[in-house]
Amino acid sequence: METLEVSTFFKENESKLGLTLVTTPEGLQKKIIQKALHRPGLALAGFLELFTFDRIQIIGNTEMTYLRNLNQEERLAKFMHVFKYDIPCIIVTDSNEIFPEMIETANAHKLAIFWTASSTTVLVHLLSDYLDDKFAPSTNIHGTLVDVYGTGILLTGRSGIGKSEIALDLIERGHRLVADDVVILTKKAEGILLGSGPQMLKHFMEIRGVGIIDVRNVFGVRAIRLQKRVEVQVELVDWDNQENYERLGLDEEFRDLLEVKIPYVQLPIFPGKNVTVIAEVIALNLHLKVYGYHPARAFNERLLDALLHRNNISDYLQKDFE
Repeated sequence: METLEVSTFFKENESKLGLTLVTTPEGLQKKIIQKALHRPGLALAGFLELFTFDRIQIIGNTEMTYLRNLNQEERLAKFMHVFKYDIPCIIVTDSNEIFPEMIETANAHKLAIFWTASSTTVLVHLLSDYLDDKFAPSTNIHGTLVDVYGTGILLTGRSGIGKSEIALDLIERGHRLVADDVVILTKKAEGILLGSGPQMLKHFMEIRGVGIIDVRNVFGVRAIRLQKRVEVQVELVDWDNQENYERLGLDEEFRDLLEVKIPYVQLPIFPGKNVTVIAEVIALNLHLKVYGYHPARAFNERLLDALLHRNNISDYLQKDFE
């Protein structure tokens, strides 16, 4: 999300943050363009050179105590000087009483001021989580996301290759569907990619020849998830005899999705191949790697050790003249 209307922000946080609008509704039309927050103590004191006015301004006990030590004319001058900037909105915390001249000046500049009984610390914590979620980078991808043994597998591939059918088979085996056809990817933090489905398509699947099915109603709530971390991408491709597909797995591949590196597996398929079981093995194999065990590397080390041991025996026999 590039911008967030103050009216939407107020609607979604009125109850959670205990917000009360103390100015006229005109200020609700402004836009929030930054997820960061700012406390305008220095700006109110007169230092405006580095005033990051394009953020939500949080006024707490420190700022209000400073303002209470000024007379009405001085406070009005401060508000006039600061509120001329294009501030998205202001939140006054800790049940502080808001000065009438502050409300009057804000109304003149069509600036929304919210009051809350929450402490500044609690408000900043909750508000930061909300804004991080709203401004997190996101994209849509054509694919199917399934939770397999707690691992988020993103199935991709050409249309009609069988992604939905594989997901349906996994669901029948006890795994959980997150999204089918359209997967919304959101970068939540460094290295964390979360997948979910559009509200309209959530937990509906299209099975060619059958039509639309409702996974939740057919299999129950155990078969669905609202969101899941994407931990591996499995691209389904048609089998090609001319291709040299990975057989050992020593060289791991990754794909960048929203600048997050995700393990990547290219899985060639053909009629009769049990892709469902392979998907389960991919998930379990990833679990082993998380715990520090890499099967392909372990096999390679065992093979090298066996070759070395055989050479030792050969050397011994060549020197044995009994």
